[in-house]
This record gives sequence, C-alpha cells and structure tokens, in this order.
Amino acid sequence: MKRSEIKAVLETGKAGDPVTVAGWIKSVRESKSVGFIHLNDGSTFDSIQILVPEGFAGRERILKQITGASLAVTGTLIPSQGKGQALELEPSSIEVLGECDPSSPVQKAGTSFEFLRGVAHMRPRTNTFGAVFRVRAEMSFAVHEFFRNRGFVMCHSPILTTSDCEGAGAMFQVSTLDPEKPPRGADGKIDFSRDFFGEKCGLTVSGQLEAEILAMSLSKVYTFGPTFRAELSTTPRHASEFWMIEPEAAFADLKDDMSLAEDFVKHLIAHAFKNCARDLQFFDERVEKGLRAKLEAVASAEFGVIDYTEAIAILEKSGRKWDHPISWGKDLQTEHERYLTEEYAKKPVFVINYPRSFKPFYMYCNDDRKTVACMDLLVPRVGELIGGSQREHRLDKLLERMKETGIDPVANSWYADLRRYGTVPHAGFGLGFERLLMYVTGIENIRDVQLCPRVPGNAKF
Repeated sequence: MKRSEIKAVLETGKAGDPVTVAGWIKSVRESKSVGFIHLNDGSTFDSIQILVPEGFAGRERILKQITGASLAVTGTLIPSQGKGQALELEPSSIEVLGECDPSSPVQKAGTSFEFLRGVAHMRPRTNTFGAVFRVRAEMSFAVHEFFRNRGFVMCHSPILTTSDCEGAGAMFQVSTLDPEKPPRGADGKIDFSRDFFGEKCGLTVSGQLEAEILAMSLSKVYTFGPTFRAELSTTPRHASEFWMIEPEAAFADLKDDMSLAEDFVKHLIAHAFKNCARDLQFFDERVEKGLRAKLEAVASAEFGVIDYTEAIAILEKSGRKWDHPISWGKDLQTEHERYLTEEYAKKPVFVINYPRSFKPFYMYCNDDRKTVACMDLLVPRVGELIGGSQREHRLDKLLERMKETGIDPVANSWYADLRRYGTVPHAGFGLGFERLLMYVTGIENIRDVQLCPRVPGNAKF
C-alpha cells in the first residue's frame, strides 16, 4: 500500500488528486444520502473527511465501524461543501483493516486524564495525547537544533553510575546480588565488592558530572537523556523517571550560563510556534485558555535577575501568609517562585546566589563564603523551569566543599582531577524535559506528558 500522510494531503493536496490514506476513525455520522467518516493517522491534529454515498460497496459495514477502527481509503480529493476543511475524499475503495471492540476505553468524549493514566497504552489515540506526543517530538528536535547551531557537542552520559551528583542519596540501586541472601562483610553490611561492578551502583540522577569530563576537552557539550530519582513524591511535578537536558560550557561564568538559558527557552518557544501551531491552538482552546499569549509574552520578554537575599526580602514584605514560611537560609518553594515571577516581576526572572548550605558541592563558592554562584529560572505558571550554576573549578575549594557535604574525595578523585590538570571556569544548567512540555502545552501533571509514567507504585508497561 503506497499511502500519503493525511498531513501532506491536507497541506498540499489539490482537488482532482488521486490519493490513498490510512488511519483510525475519529467519528462516523450518517445522513439520508451520505455517510461521513473523519479519519486521522496521527501525522497532524486534523482529520480528513471521507464521503460514503448510498450504494457504495460495503457501505453498511463501513458505517457501522466505531471510533478507533482502522481503514485504508483510496479515492479522489474534491472541494469540501462543508465548513472546517477545504478538501474531502471521495472514495473508490474502502478497506476495513481492523475493527474496534465497543469496550475500547477511549470511546467516550470527555474522559478524564486520571482515568486515561490507567490505560496509558490507549490514550495517544485521543486528541489531547496525540497532540502532546507530536509536540514532544518537535521539542526534542528543537533541543538538538539549538545546541548544534551553537557548536555544542552531544554526549551520552552513563545510565549506570556510582556517582550521586546531587548528594541526596535518592538513587535506584542496581545489583546482581541475591536479594534474599546478599554477601556480607565482617561488619554485617552488604559486601558490594562481590557485586557485578565491584562496588555499589545505581541509576543516574544527572549526567552533569560526566558531561564536565568532556567539557574539559571539547569546551561546549550537552547531554539529553533519561534520569532517575527514587523519591517518594506524588506531586504533579515529579516523576521517578524523566529526561534531562544538561549543557556544560568551559570558559563560562554564571552570567554566560543565564544568557544561554534565556536564549534556549526562547528558541524552544519559537520552534513550537512555527512547527506545532495546530496542536498549540488545541491546547489554547481546550487545555489552558490564553496559553499562546502567555508563551508569546515570555518569548518577547527581557528576563530579570534578582539576588536570593533580595528575593527573601520581597517575600517577607509581600504581606502573604505562605503555606511554607520563608526566611533567609531556606529554599524557595513553588508558591514563592510563582509570586516572584507572576506578581512581582511579571515576567521570567533568574534568582541567583542561593545559600551554600542547601546547594550541591560542585557549585562555585562566592567571596562571602555564604552563597554560591547559582541560578534558578522562574517562569509564570510553573515556577522553576531551569536550575544551573557556575561550577567550582578551584581544587582547594572543591575539596573543602566535598568534605563539608560528606562527599568521599577518594571515590570522586576523578572529578577532582578535572581541576587538578588544567582547570578552567565553567558553568552549566539542567532543564527537565517533561517540565518544559508541561509549560508549552499547559498540561498540569507530568504523568500526562510521558508515554508510560514511572512514579511511586507504578511501573506498568
């Protein structure tokens, strides 16, 4: 079967063109003289209308098909007599490729997102999730396009690692030892020297540290891959498996890092406008009213900068009663972040120079010895979208921070070597890909921008 994608037919087809299309039925309706089938193959949000006149071979069986059944249709494009489409398809043959059982969970209109999470294998057939995954594909391409055009080299950081980048200990452990009777040392603890890798190993929480290896020879690199957090969090913003975008640039400081992050976000939004217009229109109409206007405001804004200490003063003077009381030395929560970007700055804003007390060991320590040269990019509707920092490139300061935060300098001697042998200032950031998708689509739950969400209590499929 030589078929045309419905997207191409709708965009470039002309009346009189012979075409063959195949897809799944979105809707069927019948009048006295003609039946109407809307067929969609996933290449675009819009469907093509198929006319099934009286006397058409197999008409009765064809019009008994329900949403989800698959058809192959050959015919001729003709000008549409109805509203909403310029062309429709007058068929010469229609083949039922696969009937759909009436028990299909995606038959009913208005099915809730929560219900569809339980049938995640079927939900891409709905309008919403078809649009989500088309946007996800385009945004993935836009990520690579941005960094390639700026001379960054992509690197594949390891999935299996012995390094806990964040120092939080929230790693999924990977082991081939017998879970019922693991070998133990004289101290009674599990002897990981007898494990597959000869030491304790887990799934990566970040590719940053390994990306720094390559940045110290190629100058500008980025990773884009899966990361894992064994955190018992059930919030709409957290998942146990997600994808991270992490650039690292040598000869760069915090200011350079913020400039890169701002350009990156604006590029992604511009790409979505250009390549996902129809899907964004749907999200604007059906998921979050005014979404496009809000994204346009971000794309055209000059991002602001607020020092953490100033941010705390702003929050303390706001007169708000916070669910999470805030004071200097505490990390900002989503409610604080959204106030700063939505109500105070009224635009995207970088908050910089957080206290070192709750930040990772690899961040550059400022001269005040109380804060580190880091930044969080806060955007309206979401709060934190990007987190990054200038890295601590001074060997003595890095070793001091390792000791201070309980990082084993022996096990991480390779990381110190990057400073010991030709150190340079460098910086980078991390952007959770799914959080970006939530931002661009207006979808409120991270589980609804992932194909098969991995969250506490659920690893189905």
